[in-house]
Amino acid sequence: MTVRYDMHETMQAPEPPAEKPKRKIIPAMLRGSRNRCMNCGEGQVFDGFLTTRHACAKCGEEFHHHRADDAPPYFTITIVGHIVIPGLLIVEVLWRPELWIHMSIWIPLTLILSLGLMRPIKGALVGLQWALYMHGFDPDAEDDLPPPAPTPSERTT
Repeated sequence: MTVRYDMHETMQAPEPPAEKPKRKIIPAMLRGSRNRCMNCGEGQVFDGFLTTRHACAKCGEEFHHHRADDAPPYFTITIVGHIVIPGLLIVEVLWRPELWIHMSIWIPLTLILSLGLMRPIKGALVGLQWALYMHGFDPDAEDDLPPPAPTPSERTT
């Protein structure tokens, strides 16, 4: 079987999409981690402890469509675990304190680190998504909605 392609001189290649302006990743993540708008650096990202605002009050940049989901707790657990576990092992090997001393040190430290890092990590992830035009942050992208649920068939068994 032979396939032959005929090219006509009147056909033109499609226009490449317009380049979006580059957004700097590190400044966007740092602004997000400090609860500042990634676009203007003045408005706030969070409305509550982890609830993001719908949009920036200063520049109008929308935040509501971010998809941080389970990533902030995952990264928080990873970071806190890498701090607490080596510390616990070093203290145990060097001084061998009683169990109640371990509990009085490591449980509060784990809670403080977890609650203290969760919000900056979520802000940094929202900033990363903004800088990379991910999800709803791309004005030229189609809606990031799941496909509609299938309709039940007409016949029932």
